[in-house]
Amino acid sequence: MSSHPALRAEALGKRFGRRWGLALPGRGRGPQGAWALRDCSFTLPAGRVCAVVGPNGAGKSTLLALAAGLTTPTEGGLSVLGTTPAAARPRVGFVAQDKPLYPQLTIAETLRMGADLNPGHWDAATAERVVAGGALDPGARVRSLSGGQRTRVALALALGKRPELLLLDEPMADLDPLARHELMGTLMADAAQYGTTIVMSSHVVAELEDSCDHLLLVGDGRIRLAGEIDELLAAHLRVTGAAEATRLDTHTVVESRVTGRQLTALIRPAGPVTGDWRTATPSLEELVLAHLRNPGAPSLPAERAA
Repeated sequence: MSSHPALRAEALGKRFGRRWGLALPGRGRGPQGAWALRDCSFTLPAGRVCAVVGPNGAGKSTLLALAAGLTTPTEGGLSVLGTTPAAARPRVGFVAQDKPLYPQLTIAETLRMGADLNPGHWDAATAERVVAGGALDPGARVRSLSGGQRTRVALALALGKRPELLLLDEPMADLDPLARHELMGTLMADAAQYGTTIVMSSHVVAELEDSCDHLLLVGDGRIRLAGEIDELLAAHLRVTGAAEATRLDTHTVVESRVTGRQLTALIRPAGPVTGDWRTATPSLEELVLAHLRNPGAPSLPAERAA
């Protein structure tokens, strides 16, 4: 495992070019001067399984493309495994949303290409096991595969590289629930056995809650929450009580809703919660949705979550 953080961003920003910006999966091309990311600062320690969540257009794909060295920042900096994204590229695996593969190659030829491009540290057994899990014919050409099957081949290439850092942009979107469960298990086993840092974006927050231990919540091109999931959850409370109960002004209110005579709120307590309130630790999905529904709520960088 690297002694350096897997990722460290300092005031990181990416703006599209003078006319039209880089086309990224799920984003298209941005208009002149549009910021995809702005003033993003966070540290992701090595060995974590990190969920990157946020709405469409929030900047998730841009962040992963920057970490993969496919594009460069407009401002600020981003280090990957203690060096530049370009220098770290041999130690990084990346699976983009559209799973780009050579359509004319067979699955077997694709894996041989992976071995040729990664001499000395290609894990053929892992790559072949991922492909075999989908009962795929090694002689089938990539162009004949379904979206889910191409995802499996792309993940086989990425894992066969035996990367220190694995970047996955919506990796499970094309898979059925059984295949998602199986491949998530493969990723978690890889992280446990080799200490691989895994960073994956997804819209299915509940799918990540049992697998990930770190969170980056991206909204409007900025980091809204960053840190260990357990610490972020511990920094918030879900409170429920009568609508006319003691006010919560002394705490940071992320979201509050009134249904009939009952008020439910997600807060970051500044001290003991007094009054006739029922309190509980929120789920990860409740935490994420509350912050996404209320982009004006104060953000919580990692150093304030502990």
